[in-house]
Amino acid sequence: MEKIQILIIEDNEDIRESTSEILELANYQVYQASNGKQGIDLAIKHIPDVILCDIMMPELDGYGVLHLLSKREDTALIPFIFITAKADRMEIRKGIEMGADDYLTKPYDDIELLNAIESRLKKRERQRNIYSSNLTQINNLFQASHGLEELQKAFSERKIKSFKKKQVIYYEGDAASTVYLMISGSVKTTKMTEDGKEFMTGVYGAEDYFGITSLFAGKEYKETAEVLEEATLCSVPREVIDQLFYKYPDVAEKFIKILAGNVISHEEQLLQLAYFSVRKRMAEVLLKLHTKHPQTENFEISRENLASMAGMAIETVSRILSDFKEENLIDRNAGKITILDVSRLQKLKN
Repeated sequence: MEKIQILIIEDNEDIRESTSEILELANYQVYQASNGKQGIDLAIKHIPDVILCDIMMPELDGYGVLHLLSKREDTALIPFIFITAKADRMEIRKGIEMGADDYLTKPYDDIELLNAIESRLKKRERQRNIYSSNLTQINNLFQASHGLEELQKAFSERKIKSFKKKQVIYYEGDAASTVYLMISGSVKTTKMTEDGKEFMTGVYGAEDYFGITSLFAGKEYKETAEVLEEATLCSVPREVIDQLFYKYPDVAEKFIKILAGNVISHEEQLLQLAYFSVRKRMAEVLLKLHTKHPQTENFEISRENLASMAGMAIETVSRILSDFKEENLIDRNAGKITILDVSRLQKLKN
């Protein structure tokens, strides 16, 4: 059986050698590069299973390595992990936006290193199945579309990215350059009021698209998108969507239906805020979350996020959840909510 190949690109010899030793003891085939240019040559030559790359290096830094490898068809989908001495929010966000899969902050121990590698390998092992599922989802969404083949190609050429809980995908005001398709997990979109309160405008799960409204309404995202549960998703650039729109009216029609559905959902949300009691609003929110998790018995969400979705105070959320639990409508344990009686919740919101 062939060994899994790991490429380490690191200009610090001690770190490079010690990391290589750990990985070789774990039965990986390791290639070493002392600078970015050498790393690119080795990546093209060997097509490793995972790349570990320092950020700050002479001649060509880690961002340059990632950028150049992402332009090549044979290296674009290789899991890429940055290793860095500092990892502030802007640095992490820049790397993620460029396509990095993970970060290791120096000094890291052998457990952190091996866990990061194994996590990426498991995700890559599942990638074929995810792509297959992704294309099935696209088939369902774009049935009888002459643009289906082009859309499938657009998605298959994009890396599936993983996002951790509470990680921000984009902020309100960022340039709207991408449409996102959820593969797994969940994402919320929010807007901030003038007095600093957060209002949740949407929750997206598997097979949902988000970022569409902002993409077609202007050049900036109109809300912030943040991960509720660890998520995987695909993204397609605005230019690709624009081309499909111009060439295939039926593709445009499908996206228009999605936009119309979003508008209807927001109108219902506004009506609930204006006229529904707090119990009705909470029942509506819980049922909506329940439909987003059809494969699980329960779902995890904080009181803060429930308050943001329902447009009420956190104290009110706590009181209503306690009431619902006493009425055997739900069960709540360690932040996870289980819906016990869907029909009674339905009656509450009607």
